[in-house]
Amino acid sequence: MLKTEEESPLDIRIIPILPLAALVLSAAEPVTFHDIAPIVWKNCAPCHRPGEGGPFPLLTYADTAKRAQLIAIVTHKRFMPPWLPEHGYGDFADELRLSDDEIRKIADWAAQGAPEGPPVTPPTFPEGWQLGKPDLVLESPTAFTVPASGPDVYWNFVFTPAVPATRFVRAVEIRPGNRKLVHHANLLVDRLATSKKLGFPGMDLTIMRSPFDPDGHFLFWKPGSLPHIEPNGWSWRIDPGNLLVLNAHLHPSGKAEAIRPSVGLYFTNQRQTEFPLLIQLENDQALDIPPGAASFPVSDSFTLPMPVEVIAVYPHAHYLGKKFSAYATLPSGERRWLIRILDWDPNWQAVYYYRQPVQLPQGAVISMQWIYDNSAANPRNPYSPPRRAHAGNQSFDEMAHFWLEVKPQGPGDRRRELQQALMEHRLQKNPNDFEANFNLGAVMLSRLNAQGAVSRLEAAVRIEPGRADAHNMLGLALATTGRLADSMAEYNRALQLRPDSASARFNLANAQVKAGRLEEAVANYRILVRANPSDALPREKLAEAERLLLQRK
Repeated sequence: MLKTEEESPLDIRIIPILPLAALVLSAAEPVTFHDIAPIVWKNCAPCHRPGEGGPFPLLTYADTAKRAQLIAIVTHKRFMPPWLPEHGYGDFADELRLSDDEIRKIADWAAQGAPEGPPVTPPTFPEGWQLGKPDLVLESPTAFTVPASGPDVYWNFVFTPAVPATRFVRAVEIRPGNRKLVHHANLLVDRLATSKKLGFPGMDLTIMRSPFDPDGHFLFWKPGSLPHIEPNGWSWRIDPGNLLVLNAHLHPSGKAEAIRPSVGLYFTNQRQTEFPLLIQLENDQALDIPPGAASFPVSDSFTLPMPVEVIAVYPHAHYLGKKFSAYATLPSGERRWLIRILDWDPNWQAVYYYRQPVQLPQGAVISMQWIYDNSAANPRNPYSPPRRAHAGNQSFDEMAHFWLEVKPQGPGDRRRELQQALMEHRLQKNPNDFEANFNLGAVMLSRLNAQGAVSRLEAAVRIEPGRADAHNMLGLALATTGRLADSMAEYNRALQLRPDSASARFNLANAQVKAGRLEEAVANYRILVRANPSDALPREKLAEAERLLLQRK
């Protein structure tokens, strides 16, 4: 997105308007707008057009010519178009990088006075939904007002799809509403319906996803991006009761403005047959960056327990991030680059898909490293003078994350095996990691290691005793080991913390039936039926419990 500091709040870097003589020009043949229009339309117009995030359009000759000098400067400096990865360190699809010849051609055109040349017809872009009318349109039930000024805002909008049966999604399109307020957004599937509020703050939220269906797709939006259409067999599932949460990065615009995003879902009748998994390398506990430190390293590495193919990657840090690198060291010692960024800018973060999946063998070590600049020389530093920085969910905190979308190779569905190895890796770094303990326990339970699951889930509830979902999952693990009374105690603790937890109430009613406490079970099933009359399973369980109760009498 092309902008100056005066025209847009999206970037804090100052773009100096240098004389054209400062550019390296080729002094070649005459260049007209006819020659450079295809470059501008392909690389600039997707953002710089009406309805998108660019602060001005770049469709016509008049639009472009009056900013010819600025365009020449920012393309020469490779500030525009925004593309962070270094060329040659990962072969990415849709690389938004101008060639040296294209940059030189733009510079020559500007130096020659931006002549028009033969007339050209601007391209047409789809209006409204980019993929046509969605099968299901969801609108945020409430709007959020972005304040007129202050720091960036991170707000989560909650959507209720209310699908009557399981559907498979081949594409999702995010329409953020007031686009100029939104820098980027991530959509997450909340399978346990933990996000009951209509909206809530937070930069990088943690959603407890069902361990029986590991998350495997990047659902990401930024200005100018096209919706990602999953290939045949790569669709993702949405079930009745699931929620969608849109985590949006918002910019104050100088006046208080409301935003109300929408999400469009495109279904397919083809069931999911390919099962990728999102895995994360991170080392947030190492984020203790003293003020003045200009090159503070944080790294993490993970040894693959199986061969995988890497589909896409997503690095993530905040404003102190300076450089990023990630690569795989093969068992042979060969280094295979995944991505390298020499000038990190959180304003232009993105998901990067490879042209072809990167094949990594079992035993390959994936390594990532962030370099942070907490000095006064960092123009993005949120504090002046610099302050000590730690990990946190606010934009003025820091993160050290690297996400990969991978597809485990080998017979069967090996996602749980890979997920277990990842959680064990996290616990080696931090035994008090609640999420790692919770997810490891849930994965162990799904892999029929109930006793191991109990140990990990007991650790999770010790670390965060106020988490209803952890008490509920511990109850399931205890029930599987035959400790029925203990399991009911955990379900009751979950309901004390969250009385509207349908999952905990359903699990408690099932346990009460097994324990012969039929009156209590019937009462709990009736609560579930009243709360959700369309859910057939509680009705069936209620009828069965009532029948058993009649037989007893």
